Amino acid sequence: MIRLGIRVAKADADLVLAELLELVPQGVEERELGPDTIEYGVYGADGELPELHALQAAAGSALVEVVTEQVADDWADRWRAFHVPVEIAGRMLVRPPWSPPPEDPAVVDLVIDPAQAFGTGAHPTTKLCLELLLGLEPGGPFMDVGCGSGVLAIAAARLGWTPVEGVDFDPLSVAATIENARINGTEVSARRFDVLRDGPAPTAPTLAANLLRPLLLAVARAGFDGPAPEHIIASGLLRAEADEVSAALAARTGLQERARLEEGDWAALLLARSPG
Repeated sequence: MIRLGIRVAKADADLVLAELLELVPQGVEERELGPDTIEYGVYGADGELPELHALQAAAGSALVEVVTEQVADDWADRWRAFHVPVEIAGRMLVRPPWSPPPEDPAVVDLVIDPAQAFGTGAHPTTKLCLELLLGLEPGGPFMDVGCGSGVLAIAAARLGWTPVEGVDFDPLSVAATIENARINGTEVSARRFDVLRDGPAPTAPTLAANLLRPLLLAVARAGFDGPAPEHIIASGLLRAEADEVSAALAARTGLQERARLEEGDWAALLLARSPG
């Protein structure tokens, strides 16, 4: 068995991951190599891996290097060991299908298949979004812009928002959201939408957007296809980018930043209307 390690600049890692998953839809392993580099691992036998030049092209200017190693044939077990349950504020557990459910029935249980699409709840931006979501009073329509594998949309549905919809530019993400919603017994619809090309973003009173800075700024510029949200949870941001995005969303919607959570280099924002 062969493992290819694609090492990229951390600042561009999420964009690279989206490109890699076009080539490796079954998923990649992620490792942090120091403060500035992320390594994505791709496993396979001879003849099963994507062409090296295709992986290099997917990583683009963010590429640092590609390393190759022979690994034991227990890589599937190692893949499972890499994806572990994530607990959010003691109130929610996001877990892969092979991990047991929480013992406490009061803990919200989300089952997300890491092989279906990027976004399993393990990334700091997703965890921070979920923590902010848990701090809101559920109810009414919910929109997840850039739904990935559906973590935020499914969590919202489990907590009591309805109807819940997700949109994403990637058809694989749309399919993964629908399938993961089915697995979790939740009603979530999903459709394809590209925030860079398809005009104003779909809206709802509560909206989550776990996107990269350029995409969040594009949403702020284009606005929404209906009334502005009453609450926006925004992430996908480095700490240094949070002020700019907060100001842009506030200028578009009239909302004000009410909370900011940080983990490592990442940040998430909650914007809401002024009291009274």
